[in-house]
Amino acid sequence: MSHVVNDKPHHSGRGRLALIVLVIVALILAAWGILERSWTYSALAQETDDAALPRVTLIHPGPGPKVRKLDLPANLAAWFEAPIYAQVSGYVKMWYKDFGAKVKTGDVLAEINTPSLDAQYAAAQANYNVVMARYKLAVITAKRWANLRGTQAVSTQEVDVQAANAAAEKAQVDQAMHEVERYQALENFKKIVAPFDGIVTSRLVNVGDYVNAGGGDVNSRGSASELFTVADVHRMRVFVSVPQDYAAIISPQITAELTVPQYPGKTFKATFLATAHAFNSNTRTVTTELTLPNDQGELWPDSYATAHFEAPSDPHILILPEAALIFRAQGMQVATVTPQNRIRLVSVQVGVNFGTTAQILSGVTEQDRVVSYPTADMLDGQEVKVVNPTPGYNEATSAPNAAHTGNPNDDTRAMPNDNSPLPENGARQ
Repeated sequence: MSHVVNDKPHHSGRGRLALIVLVIVALILAAWGILERSWTYSALAQETDDAALPRVTLIHPGPGPKVRKLDLPANLAAWFEAPIYAQVSGYVKMWYKDFGAKVKTGDVLAEINTPSLDAQYAAAQANYNVVMARYKLAVITAKRWANLRGTQAVSTQEVDVQAANAAAEKAQVDQAMHEVERYQALENFKKIVAPFDGIVTSRLVNVGDYVNAGGGDVNSRGSASELFTVADVHRMRVFVSVPQDYAAIISPQITAELTVPQYPGKTFKATFLATAHAFNSNTRTVTTELTLPNDQGELWPDSYATAHFEAPSDPHILILPEAALIFRAQGMQVATVTPQNRIRLVSVQVGVNFGTTAQILSGVTEQDRVVSYPTADMLDGQEVKVVNPTPGYNEATSAPNAAHTGNPNDDTRAMPNDNSPLPENGARQ
């Protein structure tokens, strides 16, 4: 009986201990859950805040190229090029020089039959003979009357009249002689001759064609064209339309290397000849003329070529990619990042546009951290997060210094298609 009474307190103590342990574990689990949830909320809030920050990649303004290279389309023209028209009307008797024929000054290219002109020439010669006969008679008569001056046979008035009549006949002779010379000059135009040494680049006439005085060959629609075109190609003229932002490189010292499609890998050196000193209002380009020898006749008139220019540039002027520029109501700006990762919008002055990069004349330094791809909604003082550039996407433009270190002459831009130069033809410019 007494043994049973002593065992109950022992079991009761063990139960209380177990209960206390369970309570403590429950409290620990509850506290851990509350802390874990708090940490999760804090991490989520931090991640949300971080995700709300715009990601930007940074670049630094770099020095410009030491040499500016420029590739522009060019048009080749002959040193002299002359379209030859007929000066008399008639039918082509024969042509003697065909396409590509080499000619000398005065070589006959074609002959024209002019029956009407021949008749007029013969009539002018006959009229000259008649007037000359009258003049001779008037001279003889005037001399006879002059010999009788001072006698009672004739009066002084009659002597003066005969002298005046002889002078009038002399004037008629001069007029008739000039008329004969005019027709004789037209007779010489029956032969179409080369005006200078060169080659025949076009023949637009055939035997039996009717040609019109001063109008060339008359076609079925009534319009006229030249009979021949002769070009002097011992030297060539090169016409290049230089954009306005590159006009500063034009000087008598400028040279260019030309490449033409028919001679891949071969270059021709051209030197400065003249410039228009005025811009085309439609294309904002200035026509610049170069020249180069063509003794071998390799280059042909009206060929297309590419002119490769080189000119010194100022490497002390900083450059930035065009993508880093922002155009707003305040003018041209760039977005820089402060040490506190805050955006600061800076107004800049842009110089020469190189195509993918542009000169920055003022506003930034080489130490400034510039956003490479700013967005239109970027605000001054906005907090951003700086990230590394994506490989293969924006790493090239994010480091203009490296790009220009690898190729310091990388400054090439061709003319846009809608600004192609107008056709130009040699001596007719």
